[in-house]
Amino acid sequence: MNRSVRAARTALVLVVAAAALAIAGGALAAPAHKTATITVTASEFKFKLSSSSAKAGSITFNVVNKGKLGHDFKIGGKKTPLIAPGKSAKLTVTLKAGSYPYLCTVPGHAAAGMKGTLKVS
Repeated sequence: MNRSVRAARTALVLVVAAAALAIAGGALAAPAHKTATITVTASEFKFKLSSSSAKAGSITFNVVNKGKLGHDFKIGGKKTPLIAPGKSAKLTVTLKAGSYPYLCTVPGHAAAGMKGTLKVS
């Protein structure tokens, strides 16, 4: 094999290797953006959260209505639609560190106990 062909192959291998390392290095350096998930079980007249705290960032609330009445779930300025008995809804919010009150906005439900506070760190 002549010298110029070998040099071209070697250069090509080095370019491909450098590109692969650059791609892998970028993927390794950038942490994956994770969304935390908290299951919220609604019933008369309470919420049960799978966790009372979360890390700051994107949080998905999977709200399951195990009660006999319609309920919703409000936190961080967003809320689910009214969830019929036996149904569920998802709500994703981005929260900074702090304390966030949550509640059911159906009249009388929060006063009856459907409220609480989520701690975000």
